[in-house]
Amino acid sequence: MSTYQELLAQKAELERKIENARKQELADAIAQIKALMTQYGITVADLAGKSAPGRSGSTKGSKVAPKYRNPATGDTWTGRGRQPKWVEAALAGGKQLSDFAI
Repeated sequence: MSTYQELLAQKAELERKIENARKQELADAIAQIKALMTQYGITVADLAGKSAPGRSGSTKGSKVAPKYRNPATGDTWTGRGRQPKWVEAALAGGKQLSDFAI
């Protein structure tokens, strides 16, 4: 039967071998990734999930240009969401939405 000290030495040796194997496999994986990136012309930006040129990303939270203006007050509305009270009042008064188009 092995002694406690012998088992600790074996454990340390095994941990060293595990770390060396991990480093070698990591280096091999990085080399393979670099080769594939070169072969296909992939950049780090491509891997980071940047959108392709000419395509916009998420538009959530971005400003939208107004489409309608109240000529009396200058208030504007993008045409999205609930209609402002001035639009509701004007539509109820017989006007059309196209009357307020910018």
